[in-house]
Amino acid sequence: MIKSMTGFGRGEYSDGKRTFTAEVKSVNHRYSDIYVKMPRRYSFAEDSVKKAAKKTIKRGKTEINILVESITEADTEIRLNEPAAKQYIENLTRLKDQFGLSGDVSLPLIAGMPDVIKVIPSVEDEDEIKDSIGKALDKALEAHDKMRGVEGEKLVEDLSMRADLVKSYAEKIKERAPQIEKEYADGLRARISELVDGTVDVSEDRIMLEAAIFADKASITEELVRMNSHISQLHSILDGGGTVGKKLDFLVQEMNREANTIGAKANDLDITKYMLDIKAEVEKIREQVQNIE
Repeated sequence: MIKSMTGFGRGEYSDGKRTFTAEVKSVNHRYSDIYVKMPRRYSFAEDSVKKAAKKTIKRGKTEINILVESITEADTEIRLNEPAAKQYIENLTRLKDQFGLSGDVSLPLIAGMPDVIKVIPSVEDEDEIKDSIGKALDKALEAHDKMRGVEGEKLVEDLSMRADLVKSYAEKIKERAPQIEKEYADGLRARISELVDGTVDVSEDRIMLEAAIFADKASITEELVRMNSHISQLHSILDGGGTVGKKLDFLVQEMNREANTIGAKANDLDITKYMLDIKAEVEKIREQVQNIE
């Protein structure tokens, strides 16, 4: 299956003590770039998150957000730092007596001092946390992958349609090309006749030779054959599926190269018009290919 590099997915899992939420969002990028944002407390799980993501995400810039919300008191412990509190009381009382200051050394005052009351996270079971994050992440990756697949199908339909348009324009050029030699010969014959005004007998063989030389220089047969080959390869790649973005990108470059050569060699307004139509469609194909994984 062809997949887009753009997608979003969200998953949630609760282990009874915490709720884990995973969000995966990605955009097109030349290479694979996965960035993970999560609470520092759970950073030990970052590598496992990246490894899981790489199983389904082969290309694109991806951001994964892991959110953790505690739902029980067992997740944290409140501790009183008695030595610190004692020193604050003794020092504040001494300060009050020594300088004759007013006010009480009260509970709110002492409790608000740094390090008197500490909130200490409970000891983590890392394997358990990784497993819980993994379950939330699996749901997010599944939704993300499904969205990319749906978008990929739309891209395939559009690319196939545009490839067929390119082929139709190429066929029109192929039909038009043989007429150029005859028109060139007729034009050459008319110009010579006008210039010499019938006073000189110009060999028909010479005229046809000049027309043949012109036709050989302007021949676009090889370019048309290669263009049709590229179109066939594009359809084949789309039908095969998988991670094909880079292949398609290279193929589109070759299609554009053939279109440029046809435009440079063909000395004909009709062919030039069809070539411009081809270039317009190839450019649209190139833009769409940038979104394919």
